[in-house]
Amino acid sequence: MKININGFLILFSVLLVVSCKEDKVGARATTAEIEENSAKLNAYFDAEFEKDVADSPMMQARLGRKTDYGKWDDFSTMRYTKDLEKAKERLNYINNKVDAVALDEATRLSLRLYKQNLENEIADYDYRFYDYPVNQMHGYQSEIPSFLINMHRIDSVADAEAYISRLNGIPKVFEEIVEGLKLREQNGILPPLFVFEKVIDDSRNVIKGKPYTNSKEASALLEDFKTKLEKLKLPKEQELNLIRRAEKALLTSVKPAYENLIATLEDQQQRATADHGVWKFPKGEAYYNNRLKRITTTDLNANEIHEIGLSEVARIHREMEDIMKQVGFKGSLQDFFEFMRTDKQFYYPNTPEGKKRYLTEATGLINTMKGKLNGLFLTKPKADIVVKAVEAFREKSAGKAFYQEPALDGSRPGTYYANLYDMNAMPTYQMEALAFHEGIPGHHMQIAIAQELDSIPMFRKFSFYTAYVEGWGLYSELIPKEIGFYKDPYSDFGRLAMELWRASRLVVDTGIHSKKWTREEGIDFYMKNTPNAESDAVKMVERHIVMPGQATAYKIGMNKILELREEAKLQLRDQFDIKEFHDVILTNGALPLNVLEEMVQNWVKSKKV
Repeated sequence: MKININGFLILFSVLLVVSCKEDKVGARATTAEIEENSAKLNAYFDAEFEKDVADSPMMQARLGRKTDYGKWDDFSTMRYTKDLEKAKERLNYINNKVDAVALDEATRLSLRLYKQNLENEIADYDYRFYDYPVNQMHGYQSEIPSFLINMHRIDSVADAEAYISRLNGIPKVFEEIVEGLKLREQNGILPPLFVFEKVIDDSRNVIKGKPYTNSKEASALLEDFKTKLEKLKLPKEQELNLIRRAEKALLTSVKPAYENLIATLEDQQQRATADHGVWKFPKGEAYYNNRLKRITTTDLNANEIHEIGLSEVARIHREMEDIMKQVGFKGSLQDFFEFMRTDKQFYYPNTPEGKKRYLTEATGLINTMKGKLNGLFLTKPKADIVVKAVEAFREKSAGKAFYQEPALDGSRPGTYYANLYDMNAMPTYQMEALAFHEGIPGHHMQIAIAQELDSIPMFRKFSFYTAYVEGWGLYSELIPKEIGFYKDPYSDFGRLAMELWRASRLVVDTGIHSKKWTREEGIDFYMKNTPNAESDAVKMVERHIVMPGQATAYKIGMNKILELREEAKLQLRDQFDIKEFHDVILTNGALPLNVLEEMVQNWVKSKKV
């Protein structure tokens, strides 16, 4: 038999390469090698995180640090390119320098998440201008002063100097923001018409009062600076000198910066249209599909999400009809909605006394829940939480309620913000569910615990997967019912109303951005299918418009957590422990839903061994 030597050598070489690859992958690293490699990679994660923090004076302040205390972040459009290059360098390192086989399980998960984040960041570069930096929800016109008020502590004269420095730095910040707005318009990205009136109004509110006018009341920033400065108890002349310098900065830096922004917005307002969905953007459909994928961390498409929403709305309506019977209400569900919207027994007056009562009772609900945590959780946050009203300068356009994370160093508690601008939009029957969602056991539990974990690298402590975070918040509205809260049927109706609101979001968000619904069609759906005030419906639809896809996360995330819990109960039966289940959910930081599913499945398997 004749042997083809060349063919044999080629075949042998291929087999040798394959064999070597298999040996490398299949080789078992020693315990010492795994520990060393894991420590090295975690050190890399933390070093890269610190590089990002070093590039962000605002992040430093959020962490409670004062390294660049008088500075602002880079808001120029050039930062997108810098961030892209940084992401590519990191991905190259991960792909070529890290052997995932030689890592412990926890570090392997960190590697998986880190790599996915980088890949997403690189893929999303194409859509870097597909947003509205100035909008009524979280626009820079409000976020910049809000940052100074909520994040910039004044514990010394140096801190006060840094505050003044930041005031004087606002013109450059706004120049960069304006440049970005103009570039977006050139690329066909312009906010809908309704946004302009709101953000221009917000901007004008910031430069109202002293020292801008002869008003008796100080502007929001001057009032904040003076209040913080008073606590230092400085010699009077030194205090007055700092106040004079702050007033000068407000007049010569802050005021012209806002006037420049307002002029730009008024110019763009003339070309804005009433087309509300992102379908109007270049590549709008692809952008929205990308948003849904990022927001929900699933492969659900717009039609599937829309149908889930319709199904959930119908289910919750049936449960509400049961409560109607329980309270003896005669009439249709729509009649009941109107009753809940208008009956004065469910609303506190729109007065300082009514608002104070709401904040006091919301705080009481959170404090009561604190006493019940041992029966539900193994791990609890060390950070405290406070309840505050949204500041006056932004309350008109801000959302109904939101949470602000505590400082990492413990210098600032977590904050549940309640928007009390319109007390008719804050019914008392929703007070319990709202406090549980934003406070305990909701966002405060999840975010504060993540920040306090010693077992994960820093980037995971601050990772934010909306479906996980908001899914947990919505799930946290249900947990209290299971341990005896919502005894008043109207309060339980409030819980269902909150869930119904999130189910309706699935319908309306996809309706606006995929099915070309108008703003008015979205508002109409909420008014026909929920008991919320019209002002709620308007704000929510306008939120959908400027934050496409974001509001779909709540119900998709909650459904997944409930699905995982029920599956675990089914498999474990008497071995199921709700405290252990919650520990699995909360003690790995925020996770994509598919990874969360794997974590729960692994826990179930470990219990069955």
